[in-house]
Amino acid sequence: MTESYPVPRDDAQLVVFDFDHTLYDGDSGSHLFAWLIRRNPLRMLAAVLITPLFGPLVALLPTRRFGISGYVWIATFGLHRAREFNGIIDQYVRAHEPAIRARLLPRALDVFAAHRRAGDRVVVATGAPPELARAILAFVAHQDVPVVGSEVGPRLGAMGATRHCHNEEKMRMLRERGYGAIAIAYSDSTADLPLLRAAQAPVVVNPKHSRVAYFRRVLPAGTRILNWGCAERGGEPA
Repeated sequence: MTESYPVPRDDAQLVVFDFDHTLYDGDSGSHLFAWLIRRNPLRMLAAVLITPLFGPLVALLPTRRFGISGYVWIATFGLHRAREFNGIIDQYVRAHEPAIRARLLPRALDVFAAHRRAGDRVVVATGAPPELARAILAFVAHQDVPVVGSEVGPRLGAMGATRHCHNEEKMRMLRERGYGAIAIAYSDSTADLPLLRAAQAPVVVNPKHSRVAYFRRVLPAGTRILNWGCAERGGEPA
């Protein structure tokens, strides 16, 4: 049976979860766009041709967004409306349900559900398209949780991020939607340092091994750094 959760009170504490590598083992947006590219030989060829230029850009944090945008453009060329794109997302999620379910992290979902049972105000803030996160969360009966994600619209004959829910912009998008003081924030990424620093109790989950020491330096002493089941990631087993 589907579990029901109490409606959070107006004064309930706010808990913010990142999505990729936090609730989901991997980068959900990259999986979607890779599927879109692979299913069309011309898109595959185009992706191969741009990789010498765009591949190195993806590898570096300052240029990653620009590098990814090239692949997103190839993956979505011919789509002209957000509604079309959301329909493709729903098609992808339905077609890959077993694989996607397997990537949802049980320990993370336990913590997620525990906050909801406690009556906390829970929101997901992700760089992925919000429709993608919502569709995946629907598999585990959390489709009613608010999702703040990257806004997508038409761009040069394809779809692109008109506003990327990332770094400081993620905080601005949360504030614009009425989310104020953050009690607890969960994320894997140094890109979410503004979110983690804004939280009374930041929790780092599934960080890259190479970033663990950095998180310990820049976040308050005693900040928990946990691993919720991402085998290739760092953090203390939870």
